[in-house]
Amino acid sequence: MEVVQRGGRGCARVKARAGTTNEHLQVIQDIDELDLDNQLGVADYIEDIYNFYKVAENECRPCDYMDSQVDIDSRKRGALVDWIIRVHEKLELMPETLYLAVYIIDRYLSMQRPVLRSELQMVCASALLIACKYEEEDAWDPEVEVFVYILNDVYTREQILGTEMAILNKLEWNLSVPTHYVFLSRFARAASSSHLKNDEEMENMVFFFAELALLQYALVPSKPSMVAAAAAYAARLTLKKTPLWTETLEHHTGFTESQLMCPDIFCDGFRDSVKILVTAHSAAPESKLKVVYEKYSSEKLGGVALRPPAIDFCK
Repeated sequence: MEVVQRGGRGCARVKARAGTTNEHLQVIQDIDELDLDNQLGVADYIEDIYNFYKVAENECRPCDYMDSQVDIDSRKRGALVDWIIRVHEKLELMPETLYLAVYIIDRYLSMQRPVLRSELQMVCASALLIACKYEEEDAWDPEVEVFVYILNDVYTREQILGTEMAILNKLEWNLSVPTHYVFLSRFARAASSSHLKNDEEMENMVFFFAELALLQYALVPSKPSMVAAAAAYAARLTLKKTPLWTETLEHHTGFTESQLMCPDIFCDGFRDSVKILVTAHSAAPESKLKVVYEKYSSEKLGGVALRPPAIDFCK
């Protein structure tokens, strides 16, 4: 049977299966409890919103584009995304902007004729400019000249604006897509040890793996919700949390651990996704693409990248 306890702010959902003792009761934390009095938190509708996101994420997904893009490979793409993350950090932009910018780059390269090597960095800068205009608050109005300067005056203002328009036309101006960030913010909360206080270590670790995921071309075709779930799993694995996958995570991600891990019912390559993230963590100190590792090695973000990688998972 399923017992739901609700008592104002102290609500919690408890699942009790017939024949279990109190020691085996598993609690689904109400991760929206602190938002009940926050109108912007829309706690009453949040699950419906995320059900919609899971449907919407199937549309307008980037696909494998390396066969059609002759002047870029997975290593070059990784270097471009590493550069985007560095610029994003330097400009102190919102996290939503980063994930949208990388989506725009991959979606455009999935749809466009071969982009010349000489144009790739301009495409990336234009994608970040578009993402800034879409996601950043009015207080930060990105000037095109900022991007001209970042690109060392290699491209003119007119070239960047022309590329911006070409990208928007190719994407049919559709930027309202659920990126990884939409799911990360929720899954990180579900992965935390307590829903009543901010678990900064867990949140930083989840976002560390999520930014490592942006560098991995193998994860480009994967659904954002799946990559976000893999980041949450890798984070709990690295922080040695038990159980690795809780009832709360099962409820909010929609995936059971058996679905995620059983090779007979492989869930969109989830186990492989976690392996990719753990392997990337292990290789990060010696990698040429160091921006994510350096960023999350900082004291500001809890030095989570310095935690020993859960490499045993890959054996």
